[in-house]
Amino acid sequence: MPNLEHPAYPAATLLHLESLVPCRESQVSMLLSIFGERQQFSFPSIFIYGHTSSGKTYVVQTLLNTLQLPHVFVNCMEYFTSRLLLEEILTQLQSCSSETEQTSHVPCDNFNDFVRLFKQAVVSRELQDQTLYIVLDRAEQLREMEANILPAFLRLQELTDGNVTVVLLSEIVWELFRPNTGCFEPFTLYFPDYSIGHLQKILSQNHPPEYSADFYSAYINILLGVFYMVCRDLKELQHLAALNFSKYCEPVVSGEANERDTRKLWKNIEPHLKKAMQTVYLREISSSQWERLQRDNEEPGQLKGLSAHTHVELPYYSKFLLIAAYLASYNPVRTDKRFFLKHHGKIRKTSFMKKHEKTSNHLLGPKPFPLDRLLAILYSIVDNRVAPTANIFSQITSLVTLQLLSMVGHNDQLDGPRYKCTVSLDFIRAVARTVNFDIIKYLYDFL
Repeated sequence: MPNLEHPAYPAATLLHLESLVPCRESQVSMLLSIFGERQQFSFPSIFIYGHTSSGKTYVVQTLLNTLQLPHVFVNCMEYFTSRLLLEEILTQLQSCSSETEQTSHVPCDNFNDFVRLFKQAVVSRELQDQTLYIVLDRAEQLREMEANILPAFLRLQELTDGNVTVVLLSEIVWELFRPNTGCFEPFTLYFPDYSIGHLQKILSQNHPPEYSADFYSAYINILLGVFYMVCRDLKELQHLAALNFSKYCEPVVSGEANERDTRKLWKNIEPHLKKAMQTVYLREISSSQWERLQRDNEEPGQLKGLSAHTHVELPYYSKFLLIAAYLASYNPVRTDKRFFLKHHGKIRKTSFMKKHEKTSNHLLGPKPFPLDRLLAILYSIVDNRVAPTANIFSQITSLVTLQLLSMVGHNDQLDGPRYKCTVSLDFIRAVARTVNFDIIKYLYDFL
């Protein structure tokens, strides 16, 4: 028995709609009851919210397209000013009734002009006898626009005296939208996160035709068992499922196992899912590079240059500042003369190298250093003369903002600021390689 029923639409259309939006039948049923029939006035504004990848945008778009309801869909992230937003709505409105007709740009400076042009467009397109839906995705951007935009959209039905419904899609709750001066309250509808059962059902629908549905469903069950605790994003899980399925099928393709031999299939895929767990959401490497790694049975770090962390986009002198900060954090002060003074004279080995008497500085962690010492090391390791300009000091501030350096103590200290370098050895070696600097030669722990 179908879950979606409405007297205004054919049963076959609703059955098709239900197959397109699995696990969202209750939300679609609620929207259908709110929308009503085509000629009926609907609620003036609807606010739909829920976490990312909970199906808000997909469900609304699929519902409007399947039922062929006249609508305008605008992403507020793309049209980030009120003028761009209003003009895009009017431009899309021109193609609501006729997709073949050429659309032209409609200039609109304010909301008063928008209401006037909107009324004209509705009459010229003969849309006044049915509900027109304006869908604003990423609606939280409306809070950054003029103060009158959000309240005006919520009351657009009243302002235009027409049959129009504004649908707002957002990831945050309505309480963070409500202006202090008050506004028309929209009808709110919550989209909950997909449960593990819902994800299993949705992901299992994408099974390749050359394999049985039960085989692919078992693979999805294994995938969710590994990733569900750390990732519940449907899009990310779909990406992971497509990326690792070829590795799961290898024993079946080679003839080592059949589709029901779950133990062999699990033992084959387990190490590769653990590798994929390290890069969830990060996209440090492309899909083709990941597949090449799986074919070669290599670790993700073994292909040079794949990791985003090894390519830090910093200005030239910022890289040397970071290197100087690392040397100042992990080298004792008394070793600066040995490493950075060209004519330091003869230093007795017994008084200098006492590594057997102390713990490694890398095990003890970074130590704070003053700004003067950082600049002194910088001048020593850079070949060209660097003037202590405001540009150099602003780059130090930028490194603190990026959390590559951390400021120790308070700004009101009379002896100047002190810093710590917070990056790892592998990180700084990758940065040093980009400027052809051998940092290991300058570290006391590696003498």
